[in-house]
Amino acid sequence: MSSKKSASSGAQSGAPGAKKLGARHKARKRAVDFLFEAEARNVDPVNLAAERIELARGDDTIAPVSEYTSTLVEGVAENLDRLDGVIADHLKDWTLTRLPAVDRAILRIAVWELFHATDVPPVVAVDEAVELAKQLSTDESPGFVNGVLGQIVLVAPQVRAAAAAVSSRTQAEATAETPVDAEQ
Repeated sequence: MSSKKSASSGAQSGAPGAKKLGARHKARKRAVDFLFEAEARNVDPVNLAAERIELARGDDTIAPVSEYTSTLVEGVAENLDRLDGVIADHLKDWTLTRLPAVDRAILRIAVWELFHATDVPPVVAVDEAVELAKQLSTDESPGFVNGVLGQIVLVAPQVRAAAAAVSSRTQAEATAETPVDAEQ
C-alpha cells in the first residue's frame, strides 16, 4: 500500500519521473540531443544521426536510434530555413540566435510536427515540447516554449491544408502527364 501511495503522491506533486514516457517522447528527446550536438559541433544533423545508427549496429552497448528520431532529424534538417522563419516570426522581444540552443532544437521539432506529422495531434506536439523544455532547459523555458507554440499552433492547420493542396495538385499533374508520355 505504501508504494501505491508514494507513487500516486509523486504523480500529484509533479516529481521527476512521475509521468510515463513513451517511445515517441524518447525519440523526440534523442532528436533534440542530435540537433543540439550538431549545432554545437557545426555538423550536419542527418549525418550525425546516420553515424549514431551505424555505431549502434556495431555495438550492443549503444542504444539504437529509433525510426521516429531519424524522421524528426531529417524533417527538421530539410525544412530548417522555413521552420526557423516561422519560429522567428512568433518570437516577441527575442531573436532566434538569442534563444538557448536546446530551446531552438525543441521548437524546431515541435513546429515540424505541427506542420508535417499528420499522425501527431497539435496538442501532443505542444505538450511534448513543453515537457522536453522542463527536462532539458531553464526554468523559464517551458512557459516560453508554450507561448511561442501557442501562437504557431493557430496557423498549423492552414499550413497543413496548403501542403496537402500542393501535394494533391502535384499528384494530379503527374497523373495527367503519364498518359501523354506513354503515347509518345
